[in-house]
Amino acid sequence: MHSVSVKNLTLNFGNVSVLRNLNIDVAEGEFVVLLGPSGCGKSTLLNCLAGLLDISEGEIWIKDKNVTWSEPSERGIGMVFQSYALYPQMTVRGNLTFGLRIAKMPAPEIAKRVARAAEILQIQPLLDRKPGALSGGQRQRVAIGRALVRDVDVFLFDEPLSNLDAKLRSELRVEIKRLHGRLKNTMVYVTHDQIEALTLADRIAVMKGGVIQQLAAPLEIYNRPANLFVAGFIGSPSMNFLKGRTVDGGRAFQFGATKIDLSGYAGGAVLERDQAILGVRPEHITVSTTPSVGPSIPAEVEIDEHLGADSLLWLKADGISLSVRVPVEGRLPAGAKVHLGLDIPKASLFDAKTEQRI
Repeated sequence: MHSVSVKNLTLNFGNVSVLRNLNIDVAEGEFVVLLGPSGCGKSTLLNCLAGLLDISEGEIWIKDKNVTWSEPSERGIGMVFQSYALYPQMTVRGNLTFGLRIAKMPAPEIAKRVARAAEILQIQPLLDRKPGALSGGQRQRVAIGRALVRDVDVFLFDEPLSNLDAKLRSELRVEIKRLHGRLKNTMVYVTHDQIEALTLADRIAVMKGGVIQQLAAPLEIYNRPANLFVAGFIGSPSMNFLKGRTVDGGRAFQFGATKIDLSGYAGGAVLERDQAILGVRPEHITVSTTPSVGPSIPAEVEIDEHLGADSLLWLKADGISLSVRVPVEGRLPAGAKVHLGLDIPKASLFDAKTEQRI
């Protein structure tokens, strides 16, 4: 059974199309992340799910109920905003109970739900404090708790960690993952941070220009991106792109003076194309100071970035800048002449005209 279904959803602001014919089904208990750059429509889609925006076309279903024109309070959702949205004059307990008291829920049930949420989020010592006396991480826990006490089936998160520093983001990311594992509720989570998406999601919907470019499991998106945009957006640093052409009946890729054998390419048979792009992630390139067996790309080291556990080499090859992740022991000085070997079974090949994966 689908917990959330979006069917042919379109949203226009005047003559501007913001979301275009979107279709997405979220399974019961699934954690789906909407990922993309600013302005891609991910938060807009979340607001449509929440009922905060009226859509132009299509339908929204939650728990087998058509809620396209239902009020937010009737959709059975709990929403966590980026800005916390806490009442500053109320204590944490007051913030958690406010919506329940407005709904005239019995006091014993309110106390039970608050106690449960406070235990799950470990905010019991904070219940009598006001938001002004809390850290950013504590405020976000309270904001999550306010959604949690509603005991809903679907939680919507709108970039809840973007206002926090790196350490707190990492800690709360683990807490949200643990929360989902314990509650098993359906969660739809918006972020522009690919690390959050890759670590939290069961599936990721990568968006651009109001369109879902790819919807798949994190490893599928990382290893087999559907197009150039997804390949370049996912990964830090991003995938290296070599512009060239496929030759020998599609069995090889010509990059500059180097012909690279494509027989191990995971995408299967490749046709000859006069414009193609070979994508290789930094960790799938080997660096050698001597020519390796088989075709290798000559390059020169420009910068060595020491990252602690490993290093990132920035190199120049046939006028193109490439990044390669190497062990600390493999660090090389600027100006070193090297040879690059590519792990073709883990590479991605794209048609330069359509930008789609081959």
